[in-house]
Amino acid sequence: MSKSIAIMGCGWLGLPLAKSFVDEGHTVHGSTTSEEKLPVLEKEGIRPFLISLSEEGPKGPVLHFLRDVDSIIINVPPKLRGGNRENYIEKIRGLYNAIKASSVRQIVFVSSTSVYGDIDGEVTEDTVPKPVTESGRQLLVTEDIFRNDSELQTTIVRFGGLIGPNRHPVTMLSGRIGLVNGTAPINLIHLDDCINILKTIIGQGWWNEVFNAVYPDHPPKAEYYAAEAEQRGIPAPDYSKDSVQKGKKVQSSKLILVKKYCFNTSIYT
Repeated sequence: MSKSIAIMGCGWLGLPLAKSFVDEGHTVHGSTTSEEKLPVLEKEGIRPFLISLSEEGPKGPVLHFLRDVDSIIINVPPKLRGGNRENYIEKIRGLYNAIKASSVRQIVFVSSTSVYGDIDGEVTEDTVPKPVTESGRQLLVTEDIFRNDSELQTTIVRFGGLIGPNRHPVTMLSGRIGLVNGTAPINLIHLDDCINILKTIIGQGWWNEVFNAVYPDHPPKAEYYAAEAEQRGIPAPDYSKDSVQKGKKVQSSKLILVKKYCFNTSIYT
């Protein structure tokens, strides 16, 4: 059955996600902060909206964006690196208030495994988050804005590190020396799997859930990045041999369900 879906944030993940929904016959409202990107969205069959989120509230036609929409996917990461110290919580709270003023009651909030912080060992959705970064802390508080509202059906998706076209950590790590925690496991997920998971949540009606979305294989960082560097013909990163940190291995207690529908094994081999 055709659905109407709003995607807040049509960037590296949001744009191909929106295109995939359109290809399946769904009506998609897509937001962007760039006026130059409006015709790009429209060309792909996405109804474009110029909207930016701020601590003072959303700027742009947000109520029109939410009109006649069944579900919204919120895909707006915090911008807290470098000297940027935005109040991400208040930015998303403004969007939450707009959603409450609309008829939308189904929300998918894209979060991150950074909410678990530096926990060692296996991590599942039952693990109590202990964020150590400001980004992780603000994401966790923001998750609860939606989860604590019983009038909404909210599913949280905590993605691991994102990889895919023109995006892979090895390109930034290449040639670096003296890196630590080389024996710690990787927790990555490919763009294609992100799209499959988000589409499956909408299509299967997996509401009021929390999903850890990480590919279920976790080779050590040093081993994995050396292989990825060799494949690309770039210098491998060098990891020191004296690291004792175990690192976290993010799993899903709903792994059977998620793996059945969502993971494309061939893109990792």
